[in-house]
Amino acid sequence: MDTYAVRPACVQPKAGQGGKEHNRLRFGMASLDLDNEEFIKKFHIPDHIFEPDSGVERLAFEPKCPVLVFVNSRSGGQLGGELLITYQSILNEKQVIDLGKESPDSVLTKVFLNLKTLKNNGDEIAAVIEKKLRIIVAGGDGTAGWLLGVVSDLKLSQPPPVATVPLGTGNNLPFAFGWGKKNPGTDRLAVLSFLDQVLNAKEMKIDSWHILMRMKSKAGECDPVAPLDFLPHSLHKFSRVSPTDELNLEGSDTYRGGFWNYFSMGMDAQVSYAFHSERKLHPEKFKNQLSNQTTYATLAGSQGWFFASLFHPSSENIANLCKVSIKKGHEYAWETLHIPHSIRSIVCLNLPSFSGGLNPWGTPNNKTRDRGLTPPFVDDGLIEVVGFKDAWHGMVLLAPNGHGTRLAQAHRIKFEFKKGAADHTYMRIDGEPWKQPLPLDDTVVVEISHLHQVKMLATHDCRSKSRHDPSSHTSHDVDEKDSDDEESAGEEWKKFGAAHTFKIPDEVDITHLS
Repeated sequence: MDTYAVRPACVQPKAGQGGKEHNRLRFGMASLDLDNEEFIKKFHIPDHIFEPDSGVERLAFEPKCPVLVFVNSRSGGQLGGELLITYQSILNEKQVIDLGKESPDSVLTKVFLNLKTLKNNGDEIAAVIEKKLRIIVAGGDGTAGWLLGVVSDLKLSQPPPVATVPLGTGNNLPFAFGWGKKNPGTDRLAVLSFLDQVLNAKEMKIDSWHILMRMKSKAGECDPVAPLDFLPHSLHKFSRVSPTDELNLEGSDTYRGGFWNYFSMGMDAQVSYAFHSERKLHPEKFKNQLSNQTTYATLAGSQGWFFASLFHPSSENIANLCKVSIKKGHEYAWETLHIPHSIRSIVCLNLPSFSGGLNPWGTPNNKTRDRGLTPPFVDDGLIEVVGFKDAWHGMVLLAPNGHGTRLAQAHRIKFEFKKGAADHTYMRIDGEPWKQPLPLDDTVVVEISHLHQVKMLATHDCRSKSRHDPSSHTSHDVDEKDSDDEESAGEEWKKFGAAHTFKIPDEVDITHLS
């Protein structure tokens, strides 16, 4: 390999950011030892990767862990902005992208096109960066899901694995992969410590899930209703459907999207809808994670979630609202799933983290395994289906080995809402809720199916487990026929969402992402 001249990427820390005694206590001397050029250059990406016409920048070293950092500068109150500044002070500023100014699909498309051109011109450092590149995304679960959707849709030959920094309220994605659920420190030593964790992280694959919603309605009367204007970023109206689609009916409206962590319906989504509405009406009340969580608990009480049997009619129970069917694999037939009449909330869960780190599925014992239910894996092509009666039932999750009502594990699941059962319900995907009107004279169908996988970065002691983990006694073969046979699949099944079809519109303020 050619020898490249050194251009240090690091600069001196901002006044007040370095050398504080509490940082020494918090991170120890090991983190202090990270604040040097030898460590920082492991993450460096040179200017010419972003601007090929600027001339090849020759380095005397090969970056061991080149990173692109995407920061939602409006997440976490002021924390997002502070984190952006700290990363820019440590790395090449071009490596650190403010999602308030640039979208991840445009940045990644440009970077990977540049890498391909430079490789074809014999630039060996470009080949190294493409092979070793890792992504850091700082924001809430909505921001992380946006970026994961982009990576999924771009179908890169060497898709980079993603690490998530918890800047939201729930932070289920970061927590599931060992990155914590509390908002992080934003000073120089905290960021260097996180970079060190990224350097030593393991790669894990994670399933993504596609949601297709179909209904007949007049003049959009059953269009999803977002809390004050904005639907989840990956849920969009879709007009092109394939002729083979069995739900492709005359006069039907179609919405599609995707999620990484969960889809939920019922009272938990209703509380989330109230929370998001309040936050958008009064953003000044939601300045930090603790106040957000306190407000959420208060809304759960005011919505009657703790005494659901007294405050909510039985017509809102899941069994009265809809028929639920599942397929356990591609070769299996649809079968009706029995839902107990006491269940008022249903969660389709991909990761072992829900509502700020709770694990609704838990770890099944031998008796449960006799029902064909297994421990959850994030890459097995199965989604865990869990039911809850009320908030008290949910609080069981706080106890050791606590769990919700385990209903099924499925490769596909379908909800067919009964005519006239109710005039609306509430749904949410990955923390982003909406109110779903239901027609009185027809049905709404919601179908969830396994789509693709992307690579995540995880700490070695993270909660999420892979079916390839030798410590796991049970494993499954992922049934990928549905998702991989793209030649026969309809257009509505091909993309996860955030890039192209589901790109966040320019007029949408990303503050509304969690």
